[in-house]
Amino acid sequence: MSSNSGVGGGIADVYGEDSATLDQLVTPWVTSVASGCTLMRDPRYNKGLAFTDKERDAHYLTGLLPPVILSQDVQERKVMHNLRQYTVPLQRYMALMDLQERNERLFYKLLIDNVEELLPVVYTPTVGEACQKYGSIFRRPQGLYISLKEKGKILEVLKNWPQRGIQVIVVTDGERILGLGDLGCQGMGIPVGKLSLYTALGGIRPSACLPITIDVGTNNEKLLNEEFYIGLKQRRENGEEYAEFLHEFMCAVKQNYGEKVLVQFEDFANHHAFELLSKYSSSHLVFNDDIQGTASVVLAGLIAAQKVLGKSLSDHTFLFLGAGEAGTGIAELIALQISKETGKSIDETRGKIWLVDSKGLIVSSRKESLQHFKQPWAHDHEPVKELLGAVNAIKPTVLIGTSGVGKTFTKEVVEAMATFNEKPLILALSNPTSQAECTAEEAYTWTKGRAIFASGSPFDPVEYDGKKFFPGQANNCYIFPGLGLGLIMSGAIRVREDMLLAASDALASQVTEENFAKGLIYPPFANIRKISANIAASVGAKTYELGLASNLPRPKDLVKMAESCMYSPVYRNFR
Repeated sequence: MSSNSGVGGGIADVYGEDSATLDQLVTPWVTSVASGCTLMRDPRYNKGLAFTDKERDAHYLTGLLPPVILSQDVQERKVMHNLRQYTVPLQRYMALMDLQERNERLFYKLLIDNVEELLPVVYTPTVGEACQKYGSIFRRPQGLYISLKEKGKILEVLKNWPQRGIQVIVVTDGERILGLGDLGCQGMGIPVGKLSLYTALGGIRPSACLPITIDVGTNNEKLLNEEFYIGLKQRRENGEEYAEFLHEFMCAVKQNYGEKVLVQFEDFANHHAFELLSKYSSSHLVFNDDIQGTASVVLAGLIAAQKVLGKSLSDHTFLFLGAGEAGTGIAELIALQISKETGKSIDETRGKIWLVDSKGLIVSSRKESLQHFKQPWAHDHEPVKELLGAVNAIKPTVLIGTSGVGKTFTKEVVEAMATFNEKPLILALSNPTSQAECTAEEAYTWTKGRAIFASGSPFDPVEYDGKKFFPGQANNCYIFPGLGLGLIMSGAIRVREDMLLAASDALASQVTEENFAKGLIYPPFANIRKISANIAASVGAKTYELGLASNLPRPKDLVKMAESCMYSPVYRNFR
């Protein structure tokens, strides 16, 4: 095990919270040794009814708890039993958030052990509804809120956060939450959810994670008139003042937490997302999950699917519905991968990839009116207004939806894909489920069971013609936890596209023949920590190869290093 990690996981554990072995006793420090009600109300140390008689005597808990002692496993079964009684997903979400604020280790143990069942609750699709109703369900603040009122003193606000050893920040300005639009300050549910998954799936210590919402107002009239809205009740600020505010934030983050803190941009609107990534990728350790994480997970699925199809990526023609952050990000990474596989220039490999936006097929005649991030995808072709027309004209082998608009892969579109492809590859990636371009059932039924299908949000298995199909989920949760762990583990100072390609290859290599037989192009989430460790090792190896790692010397076994760094939610014994 690395000298920088403890049995409880985490990296560079400055405060010693995880440096003891499991059989050693730890002291529950707050500002003094926590005891009595203070201990029970601190989610980092609270064990509920799992406190032993010795611990109850030592920490003045006797009489404050019922006499029974329940193990963490029994507590886990009890909470899962209670969660399953709820029929409304939002109630499950609220119950889990309450648990996280009450008993941190039990929350993460629950999430790790029941990841496939609870992932749709703590993240998409339920987190979308939670963000829409965040003001109404708000009970206790999670994360850091930085509004325009704090302009000029962002560094002071960052110093108000009690934890100092921050390694990952997920930040949003709430302008484009999933496929739901501008939710302003109520977008905080996204950074909170993402960082829960950094810990549960990637093993980053909870105390090293910081969710942040940048509040520059909202253009959502409903929220501006909402009595319970928790953010600034003003129109969204843009332009120079927005840029200055974000620049102050990025400088303050680097000043307060250092060069190696990972800043993940989340659910910014297209124009800001590309600009921020371009502006800060050369000076900060930054990553945009909507552009880069989505691209990496989709590329992994496409690489894996080639084993079923017996082809290479360069044999395909790709058509996207949606030309925003996700669509152009995926397209660019596909072009880069094909370029590396074939030795052709990136400009040449882009020619196999076509995009459709709200105005139709992106073609050369539209180039002058296009946003800068769409211009590389303007190819020579006559204008085509509708998706069906584009499908018939381009005859793609792969159809990818990133439009954020539900039901856009119509029966005619999907049947057209099936007419000129033996196994059409159809990815309906928009979130939440209501915004998916088509359902799994529609994809399998309309192609007579021949489609290879994956979606952004989960769908139940589908039976067609006596055969059971298991739709894959192209969920960013496969990528960002392992990517983040790899960057932190190696002490990376910058993120490069080669690291994303390494993550894609590592994920694709985890898909087994058994998975392929079920129609899956992604491995089951049940093995997510093993998957994350392998992705972290591949990303770490690429970081060392590129000379961007600062944790030297390089460990001999990066997979073992990644596993040893992962946070363990098992209860600790107190003195």
